[in-house]
Amino acid sequence: MIQPAAVLGIGVDLVENDRMGELIDRWGARFVDRVFLSGERNYCNTKAVPARHYAGRFAVKEAVSKAFGTGLGPHLGWLDIEVVRDADTGAPSVHFSERARRWADSLGVGQVLISLSHTAHYAMAQALLLSSPAP
Repeated sequence: MIQPAAVLGIGVDLVENDRMGELIDRWGARFVDRVFLSGERNYCNTKAVPARHYAGRFAVKEAVSKAFGTGLGPHLGWLDIEVVRDADTGAPSVHFSERARRWADSLGVGQVLISLSHTAHYAMAQALLLSSPAP
């Protein structure tokens, strides 16, 4: 009998869009390149208000790191988490770098569920880590 997946962790983060815009204005590529992968930058830069979308991706990365219970650090860095959109539905999800994927696998993480929302003022993300179902 297949066992259902267990919740291994949950994380949430809230980012002020204006604050993200200020960081981008102040530090430019120095900040953006340290936090966001090229696909994320390309996506955000096509939007009318890129800071909103950068803030959303920042919130996802923070929420995922909090779900692991470690925050960003030696096992999980900014560029180890890529926020991607489903081509058909637009739903957000994450891809891990090889290093982060190995670490997640070692902890039994089988799936990461993401919820992302933003308004004119805030971006919010929630991440839920699920175990791999045992056979």
